[in-house]
Amino acid sequence: MLLILSLFLSACSSEGSSGGKKSSSDEILVGVLLPVTGNNATDGKDMLNAMKMAAEKINNDGGVLGKKLKLEVADDACDPQTATTAANKLVSMKVTAVVGGYCSGSTLPASGVFNNANIPMIVAAANSSELPAQGYESLFLINGLVPDQAKTGTDYFKDKGAKNIVIIHDNSAYAKNLADFAQKSVEENGGKVIGFEAINPEEKDFGSLMTKLKSLNPDGTYFTGYYAAGGLMLKQFKKKGVSGFFMVGDGSYSPDIIDIAGADSADGLLVTATPTANFIPGADEFVKEYKSKYNDLSPGPFSALSYNGMNLLADALKRANSTSSEDLKKALKETKGFQGIGQVIEFNDQNSLNQSNFHVMKVVNGEFTLEK
Repeated sequence: MLLILSLFLSACSSEGSSGGKKSSSDEILVGVLLPVTGNNATDGKDMLNAMKMAAEKINNDGGVLGKKLKLEVADDACDPQTATTAANKLVSMKVTAVVGGYCSGSTLPASGVFNNANIPMIVAAANSSELPAQGYESLFLINGLVPDQAKTGTDYFKDKGAKNIVIIHDNSAYAKNLADFAQKSVEENGGKVIGFEAINPEEKDFGSLMTKLKSLNPDGTYFTGYYAAGGLMLKQFKKKGVSGFFMVGDGSYSPDIIDIAGADSADGLLVTATPTANFIPGADEFVKEYKSKYNDLSPGPFSALSYNGMNLLADALKRANSTSSEDLKKALKETKGFQGIGQVIEFNDQNSLNQSNFHVMKVVNGEFTLEK
């Protein structure tokens, strides 16, 4: 009798853990990897807000596979070592999938941890070309990649007759990647990179750099790093009277760059980025709901992408009719015509988007506007 009982309990136990397809829990754990502390916490918290909105709506509509999504947040602080620790924490919690990824420098090592654990990850913001180059079948990117962003910015310079360009990066994986592609794109457009500079992202005084830039007399300057340094640099760029346009990449696409630089200095700032939801046709309801939920705060640069990422995960889980990693990866790979806010998601051979979603934004009177 003891033997029969033991076999019966063993069978029940194995049924509940078979490849993650069945579970006694009424929840599906979803990892969220974002910077919720540090210099990039503003965008990280904005992304988290949008994911919470999506998960709440999904759960209120009946959940997924009869279960509720439960978000488990891990802070990567946009730091590679912290991100690795955070990723391992999520793995140990046995999350079904992960949505997030803001800084490429932290997403790169974290994605390796998730790939080794065979956990699918949907990356909503990070867009270094090094991410898909890893060849991970578990990694899916729903933001446009760095080469497309570089081309968007340098094509704008070309259209405006800006030929002599200075490029500045902060040696982070994303910023250096964007800077390298921007240099290549400027040269392909018949322009010339007259300065290629690296800074420490913790710097506060860019006086000597601005003096050098002024002597170069550039038609355009492209800073590819993040907004904490970008705002200070822009303020000093204007104060020094350096010639030409000042453009930043999407790592600096945040209201914080306007606050740091000051509205007067920020006026005319150009940004290569995915437009915020208030510039996306058909996103009015999302914007209204976000502002209502978060004390009239406007959704930030990656809120729509983050919202789309969580909804894409729910859709893939339903199509897979399973929470097993293999079934979920297959469903994500086979995504066709998924309609998100401002984008239709389908994946190419590298599990990145088939079509770029970058535009040029411009600051006018202290507000971002759609320039091109």
